[in-house]
Amino acid sequence: MDLDRARARRWWAGRPKIVRIERAAAFVEDLGFCLLFPNRGVALPSLYDAASDRPLFSPAGDWGPDADRVWRWKDELPRRGLAWYGKFLRGRPSFLSPSLLGDLYPRRGRPDDFEEVELSPRAHRIARILLRSGPQSTVALREALDVEGRRATEGFQRALAELARALVVTNFGSADEGGAWPVPVLELTARAFPIPPPGRRSRLRAAERYLDTMIAARPTELASALRLDLEESRDLLETLARRGRALRDDTGLYLAKGRARPRAGR
Repeated sequence: MDLDRARARRWWAGRPKIVRIERAAAFVEDLGFCLLFPNRGVALPSLYDAASDRPLFSPAGDWGPDADRVWRWKDELPRRGLAWYGKFLRGRPSFLSPSLLGDLYPRRGRPDDFEEVELSPRAHRIARILLRSGPQSTVALREALDVEGRRATEGFQRALAELARALVVTNFGSADEGGAWPVPVLELTARAFPIPPPGRRSRLRAAERYLDTMIAARPTELASALRLDLEESRDLLETLARRGRALRDDTGLYLAKGRARPRAGR
């Protein structure tokens, strides 16, 4: 089996391109996770690739209508409760299905549970503003934090990325603040999505979902993508193999159950 071809099939390459948000939600739910846009050298599915046949940027540098549509979905999918969005998968802009989010969420599931996380002071301030005032646009948050200048802006963006990595916040629609483009609105993840109690969450189920989507994976790849501890990732994949829900070859590569050993695509 050619791994690249098998992944392409799994990632909807042979299906009609996605043009409606409902099918975009179905894509994320089917795979469990995906990037917003493809990243060169990063072997992960992307919503853009499932929604367009054209390169992300044309030779003329045009953004294109497909990219515009997918860009809008990053705010609308979370607002409708159809997919979580933030900089999570390998620190890149990405989606998680509500079911995978539930299995990966690391805290109690209360809107104020971010207080349990080691965050920078700025990240904590952002989360507390959202807790107190409800969903806020990034413009409103910048004003509340008095963010001015390049260094402050960079610090603000780092804080947002920090909150997303910890699954504290998600995009939640957009707001027209008078600029050329609408700006994202942010909300606390635990208020935007129903989080199951800890006893109903399963890291093993999350690992199996990852392996099913990726066809084949190593523990380092699982740990990097889903932000898990490396030792935990090894244990999860080995548990799947021991229970007959995955195969492990002599190189340490784990395969989704029923898959032949893949060879690297050309």
